[in-house]
Amino acid sequence: MTDPNPLLVPSALPFDLPPFALISDEHYAPAFEAAMDEHRAEVDAIAGDPAEPTFDNTVVALERAGQSLTRVTQVFFNLVSSVSTPAMRDIEAEYAPKLTAHLDTVLLNPQLFTRIAAVHDARHELGLTDEQVVLVERYHLDFVLAGAQVDQADRGRLSALNQQLAGLNATFNHKLLAAMEAAAVVVDTAEELDGLSDDAIAAAATAAADRGHPGKYLIALILPTGQPALADLRRRDIRRRLHEASVNRAQSGENETLALAVQIAALRAERATLMGFASHADLAVVDNTAHTVGAVEALLGQLVEPAVANARAEAAVLAEYAAADGIELAPWDWAFYSSRVQARRYAVDTAALRPYFALDRVLQDGVFFAAGQVYGITFHPRTDLAGYHPDVRVWEVRNADGSVIGLYLGDYFAREGKRGGAWMSSFVDQSSLLDRKPVVFNNCNYNRAPDGQSTLLTLDEVRTLFHEFGHALHGLFSDVTYPRLSGTNVPRDFVEYPSQVNEMWALWPEILANYARHDETGDPLPQETVDAIAAAELWGEGFRTTEYLGATLLDWAWHRLTVDTTVDDALAFEAASLEKAGLAYPLVPPRYRTSYFQHIFASGYAAGYYSYIWAEVLDADTVEWFKSNGGLTRVNGDTFRRKLLSVGGAKDAMGAFRDLRGREPDIGPLLRRRGLERPAPVDPPASVVDS
Repeated sequence: MTDPNPLLVPSALPFDLPPFALISDEHYAPAFEAAMDEHRAEVDAIAGDPAEPTFDNTVVALERAGQSLTRVTQVFFNLVSSVSTPAMRDIEAEYAPKLTAHLDTVLLNPQLFTRIAAVHDARHELGLTDEQVVLVERYHLDFVLAGAQVDQADRGRLSALNQQLAGLNATFNHKLLAAMEAAAVVVDTAEELDGLSDDAIAAAATAAADRGHPGKYLIALILPTGQPALADLRRRDIRRRLHEASVNRAQSGENETLALAVQIAALRAERATLMGFASHADLAVVDNTAHTVGAVEALLGQLVEPAVANARAEAAVLAEYAAADGIELAPWDWAFYSSRVQARRYAVDTAALRPYFALDRVLQDGVFFAAGQVYGITFHPRTDLAGYHPDVRVWEVRNADGSVIGLYLGDYFAREGKRGGAWMSSFVDQSSLLDRKPVVFNNCNYNRAPDGQSTLLTLDEVRTLFHEFGHALHGLFSDVTYPRLSGTNVPRDFVEYPSQVNEMWALWPEILANYARHDETGDPLPQETVDAIAAAELWGEGFRTTEYLGATLLDWAWHRLTVDTTVDDALAFEAASLEKAGLAYPLVPPRYRTSYFQHIFASGYAAGYYSYIWAEVLDADTVEWFKSNGGLTRVNGDTFRRKLLSVGGAKDAMGAFRDLRGREPDIGPLLRRRGLERPAPVDPPASVVDS
């Protein structure tokens, strides 16, 4: 390559947006090598500095080090999730272990840790600001939890475990992506998709053509067990095919992941033992707001019994509907008959809602409008800036006074080479030390409508859009000095809190009225339908809480394993774990089963999937705060932004919550929201008629 590697020089584009058009697969490997060499030299200079360790020459120096490596890793790992190619997946398989080994040379450097420990010991006598004290404590804990205090004799094994796990995590991700694409359900005729809307059938035809099945129809799998089409498909055989494709994916064949899951869990248990912990869960929660496995288990223990009771009560209603059709209720029937209950009991027709939820209108007149109302921010298309794929759209985000906050990128459609699910990440983290504004993006996996038609969303997909944008706001509003504390760099069981709060606006009356308009007629969503959605809020909470807890306690079981425990059969272990947890309820499978539990085997949620419900305690309490203080007001938004969204990791997470609420969190709002204070009603309608 004669031209400079675009990954190794600062971007010339506004906001340091990566020059995606200049980056090709051939740039990554040499960029990783050069960036690691550069970072290694910087760290060696810090560790070998003959001067007495100070905050500036040690901690701030580390914050300034590795900028090239940060740039390369943020670009590569974000793109390998969004637009991966076979070459990129090969690079990830090679460099994930190498990067882990490189990081270990930093975190297990005894000379460097001695300097950090010296600054840490004197942190309260150095005249540091509150944020600087937090940064010192953050670095010290990072090193300790990476094994800096592990005996020298065990450090080699610890580093080997880290590298092996990095490679296995990448392999799990690659196999799951291939298994999900292979498990997509393809049918020959539109009649087999009876019950889906015309636009959904058209989207299935487009998806089939895109994946090499012209003239057919394809339903791609989304990451969780539940597939949206199950609520509408009238053909029971197609429902069963779709459900079984979902729950059985990656369990056999060349893309089987179960053996990987067993191996990953065993290696994590060994690593935890090396570091003096009983299990990986014990290690993971130390750096979270829960702090102990006992605290997590106490919360979960309050929820299982009432959740399953509610699910069984819901099943009794659904069974009546299924019996009227001459069938016995099965897991693939649940969503279908649940939608019938919503239509009959609550007058909510889930399929009929979709024309009111066109993606562009939900985004512009819902998500962006809510953010403008609450925080005073505005969004300005930057058509002069290109994303990493033609689907990606770019906006400049500004404050009410016109000052610039950063860039927001949106990538909303499913495609080959893109991992499942929905997420937020960043290409540039905010930092006043480095004079950088944030560049954040959201990824979703909505099925694209044919050209000329609007992509219509389900109500759950609308909530997902608001949820992921809550993460984006957390990154955009960051106002800290140091990159290590920027944006969403907060404890894992706290990071979902702001995003879940943002879901509130999806059904807030002023917001809903602004975006929920029929795609063809422009008519607003009828008020009686809005009222029915509100009335139906508790319906299905038994199912949703039970499937979530199933995944949570499955994660917990895998990561409470000790080093002397052997798992021979992953599926048998899964079944036994659910039975022990009181969640072995066949009609409600876990939200994720072991073979496709990407969160815990290929992402950062190992022993942390409980975070969603833990954070929801804070979220539900905060929603009540918003409501009791006038709801959608700039005063409330500015307070939430100042006290919580802007501080990132620069303040103790629970301290930030207490600053907002003036007290410790209350679990009551969560129990009320999820209907866990009493069982769901069991009385079926007097006359059951499929509608």
